[in-house]
Amino acid sequence: MADKSIKQPENVPGKYYVDQTCVPCSDCIKEAPNLLQYNDDESHIFFKNQPTNQTEEKQAKAAMAMCPVDAIGDDGE
Repeated sequence: MADKSIKQPENVPGKYYVDQTCVPCSDCIKEAPNLLQYNDDESHIFFKNQPTNQTEEKQAKAAMAMCPVDAIGDDGE
């Protein structure tokens, strides 16, 4: 389960976030390419955008469900 106390600093404010347990496998980016991206040195992934419609909400949930280390959370602020 993702931990909002250790969010990646690049996450945009909002409900969804990636925490610091991320291992950049890129699977989540395949699910939500408009929402997620690598940081500059590709050591982790973060939410560059929050979902703004139903399709993007489904993509964020799909990315969260398939994260192998449960680094994506949906209780952000």
